[in-house]
Amino acid sequence: MSATSQGTDSHRGIRDSWTGQYGFLMAAIGSAVGLGNIWRFPGVAYSNGGGAFILPYLIALLFAGIPILMLDYALGHKYRGSAPLTFRRLNEKFEFLGWWQVLVSFIILVYYAVIIAWAAMYAIYSVNMAWGESPLDFFVGDFLQASGELISFTPVWHILIPLVFIWIFVLVVLGRGVSRGVEAANKVFLPLLVLLFLILVIRALFLPGAIDGLNEFFTPEWDALFDGTVWLAAMSQIFFSMSIAFGIMLTYASYLPKKTNLTGTGLVAGFANSSFEILAGIGVFATLGFMAHQQSVTVDELEGLTGPILSFVTFPKIISMMPGGALFGVIFFTSLTLAGITSLLSLLQVVSSGFQDKFGLNPRRAAVTVGSVSAVVSVVLFSTTTGLNTLDIVDSFINNLGVVSSAIVMTLLAYFAVPKIRALRNHLNMSSPIQVPRAWDYIVGLIVPAVLAIMMFQAIVDYLTEGYGDWAPGSANILIFGWGTIAIAAIGALIFTFLPWKPNVSQEKIIRYKGEED
Repeated sequence: MSATSQGTDSHRGIRDSWTGQYGFLMAAIGSAVGLGNIWRFPGVAYSNGGGAFILPYLIALLFAGIPILMLDYALGHKYRGSAPLTFRRLNEKFEFLGWWQVLVSFIILVYYAVIIAWAAMYAIYSVNMAWGESPLDFFVGDFLQASGELISFTPVWHILIPLVFIWIFVLVVLGRGVSRGVEAANKVFLPLLVLLFLILVIRALFLPGAIDGLNEFFTPEWDALFDGTVWLAAMSQIFFSMSIAFGIMLTYASYLPKKTNLTGTGLVAGFANSSFEILAGIGVFATLGFMAHQQSVTVDELEGLTGPILSFVTFPKIISMMPGGALFGVIFFTSLTLAGITSLLSLLQVVSSGFQDKFGLNPRRAAVTVGSVSAVVSVVLFSTTTGLNTLDIVDSFINNLGVVSSAIVMTLLAYFAVPKIRALRNHLNMSSPIQVPRAWDYIVGLIVPAVLAIMMFQAIVDYLTEGYGDWAPGSANILIFGWGTIAIAAIGALIFTFLPWKPNVSQEKIIRYKGEED
């Protein structure tokens, strides 16, 4: 389909689609496999019981991750729209929830792109190990040029320039549409990511001390199974790593053909994501075992086992120690870059799809509109000398409050607002040989939102009583970049909810779906 005909079709209401289930799976897995799989999962598992964490992790996958993934699939595929249009069709009073998901995705993508720029630069730095003898000083000082100011607009050029190139690339991909852009990119990047990471893991397993690292990762602390925080940590990890409940999988499912094996596809995507996380844990801890061996300490004496410090401080230290470290570093940071780009594409598609539906934009115009605003915000706020502090606070608040609140409202809406949960289950089972049982209704509508409500309540109490990181609860950083981020998402969602739809969308299409409840 030419670009011209694609734009015309968009205005006629013909929705782009994946070329098949394989293309959809590549995109869905590419979205789920992101930076958090590589730098978050190993540390979370290690600090929550090691090998014992795997049990609550798998239970959370089966009883929270996959059920909510199925809900996303059912909503997007049945109502055939972006998040705002889907929730408007489900219940006209809840279009706000769709725009809330769009705004949450927008906020995440504007800082997520900056981390990809970091990884891209570190792939280059790995060639000559530019971080020298002190990777921490290099990362915070020379690289980020971190400032203690509240906010600064002083650009860090070696971050800003690759960030601009990343934005140009992803917007070109997004502008080509779902099948020729997002799907085509994932078909290349995801297999390449898996290949590179397999090479990295195999290399790590043959390093001196690798077995010690694996023992630390997999040795179970069975007492952890009786600690409620471990189960909440497992739920949190599954939830955030699978890209569920904030519009991504809902939007992706809306582009699937009407006859699709939704449950089978969901199971493959869910287990593929978790398999990659465990593979990442093996690679990371084998490498940490080598570091501990070189320093004649145990792995539990090492610091920086999760988050950006793991990737941009601990791993550069390891790269400097190991034979062939430069090649190892190039592979590791290239893997981070690829994982980030596939996830960034999915976040952008959520926002772009919302604008395409509401304002009648074709993919190219939506990509330019969304991308221009996103790129400006990304560059202005996060490629500066205060970018690290801003990113850290925004990331914590938007994930722990924005994403979790979206999931709670979405699950309760599907279960309580109108009698639709049975219809959604029937829709999943319509073309799938693997049938979703009736228990799914209660897991999705009662158990999962209850557990998520506990998680969010704990987060709110912590923010109000302890603040976040080094910032007190009433500090300007917390008020502006924490609570202020949540307020901006809420206000933005309200504004877009009350803006008029393009002609016929809010009348004809919604009326057409009113009879499709069984």
